[in-house]
Amino acid sequence: MTNSIQHPFRTHTCGELSIQNTGEAVRLSGWIHRKRDHGNLLFVDLRDHYGITQLVIENKGEIFKELENSRPESVITVTGLLEKRSGETINSDIPTGEIELRIEELNVESPAQELPMQVFGDAEFPEDIRLRYRFLDLRREAVHKNIKLRSDVIASIRRRMVEIGFMEMQTPILTTTSPEGARDYLVPSRIHPGKFYALPQAPQIFKQMLMVSGFDKYFQIAPCFRDEDARADRSPGEFYQLDIEMSYVTQDDVLDAIEPVLQGVFQEFANGREISSLPFPRIPYAESMRLYGSDKPDLRNPIRMTNATHIFSGSGFKVFAGMIEKDPGVEIWAIPAPKGGSRSFCDRMNSWAQGEGQAGLGYIFFRDNEGAGPLAKNIGSKRTEQIRTELNLSDGDAIFFVAGQPKIFSPFAAAARMKIGTELELLEDGVFKFCWIVDYPMYEMDEDTGKMEFSHNPFSMPQGGMEALEKIDPLDVLAFQYDIVCNGIELSSGAIRNHRPEIMYKAFEIAGYSQNDVEEQFGGLLNAFKFGAPPHGGSAPGIDRIVMLLADEPNIREVIAFPMTQQAEDLLMKAPLEILSERYKELHIKPDLPKKETF
Repeated sequence: MTNSIQHPFRTHTCGELSIQNTGEAVRLSGWIHRKRDHGNLLFVDLRDHYGITQLVIENKGEIFKELENSRPESVITVTGLLEKRSGETINSDIPTGEIELRIEELNVESPAQELPMQVFGDAEFPEDIRLRYRFLDLRREAVHKNIKLRSDVIASIRRRMVEIGFMEMQTPILTTTSPEGARDYLVPSRIHPGKFYALPQAPQIFKQMLMVSGFDKYFQIAPCFRDEDARADRSPGEFYQLDIEMSYVTQDDVLDAIEPVLQGVFQEFANGREISSLPFPRIPYAESMRLYGSDKPDLRNPIRMTNATHIFSGSGFKVFAGMIEKDPGVEIWAIPAPKGGSRSFCDRMNSWAQGEGQAGLGYIFFRDNEGAGPLAKNIGSKRTEQIRTELNLSDGDAIFFVAGQPKIFSPFAAAARMKIGTELELLEDGVFKFCWIVDYPMYEMDEDTGKMEFSHNPFSMPQGGMEALEKIDPLDVLAFQYDIVCNGIELSSGAIRNHRPEIMYKAFEIAGYSQNDVEEQFGGLLNAFKFGAPPHGGSAPGIDRIVMLLADEPNIREVIAFPMTQQAEDLLMKAPLEILSERYKELHIKPDLPKKETF
């Protein structure tokens, strides 16, 4: 048999053999997934990247003993004849479930030590164990499947972008600092003492320069680096995005180009889940904040909030009425809760609100054709009926209220909306709901300093151009900025760029930058604009978040091959690490470490 098989490791993978191969001489290599000792017979599941094939050997000879003594996750090569399984042993859950390989030859390529975590099964393990032994974690079926999905998604995106005329290009990794809103990772220069490179937070300036250079449609699966804290949907340190830029385009042109790519990718990998039809809804920022309390609305939740300030103004509920009278900026928002009209549910929501650091969550619920609860009694039946009519509520429904300055309470209102929708099982299941958030304000006021700041991307074109900057209150100026959101997850930000130097000078002047500041910090881009720059714009959907949604994973770590901990540590490679003293000298820097506390 050995002579008839030429390759030293395998004639097939562990996922491709079928009943048609019965009787063939086969060689397979892989990991011992699990073993089942039936006394006279030893069954072994052999696993590779492609699947699992069952092996079988009788209890006789040295091969049996060697295989019996081999630990799970040892790498072996086996040779033998492929046989059909008996009817009662067929496993219809795997593609190779009708056959098994009867072992005639065995070579242990790499014996495994005792495992710190099991690969077989669905047992849960602590994060530090999973990340320290990530090479084992990645062998597990669910994680392995996620990384395969990630590869397929990126390949699909790349193909779709090329098909619609985009050119893939690479931009520098060692660059200069940029005002993206997060801390840069800095790299000291050995040959330029005292100077530092920065890892790019995004290829923003370079992709704009590519448009100025005459390339019409650019894309890149771009690595980005930001020294920021981790979240469930944000990996610390680095992430990847589909970076896009286009010339001679309006905002609608950019959105129209990106939508089919995202819809197509999600349709390809959604496994039957429904995708928003084109065009995706385009919701102005102010409207999104009013209806959902967030610029990242989860549209699977049908609940929309309403301004109910007029209901409580001058009412018998003195807490809300007094707030409205004292401060004209106070508003009362109503959050309807269809089928939430029971005192027990309302009390649970009130307790939840207190757990979130709030005083409580006022409510009215409806039964027997009237409102119930303390608020209903305080404002009276007429006002209670008015709000029930305005919100089209019925018996069995409830409504909750939040009060104060909207810019302060909107995060809590958004959380309450999602809590109500989740608790009442109102969210659509098995769907991906996309929307664009558009018409972002160009500026916002820092409440502590009174300083005007950019609210989004400083390189965005203001709607109305120079005239808007010169004649309109900066807080009323809107920008050609847009975010795309899916199921409450922001996938990307984008903008039509400010390609006119005189408008850029003015836009930054309003935010407190002098002309010298602009030229010093953004001189490369600004200089390029002075030699003829096309109108251009783009966006950058996050690859990690796209895969996280498609994989139905709650944490982005599950779709990244080698993620860091929440403390931005790589437990596998032990990074970050201390460097030798001679490296400090070589880089012309001195350590200034915080003193360790002694007790």
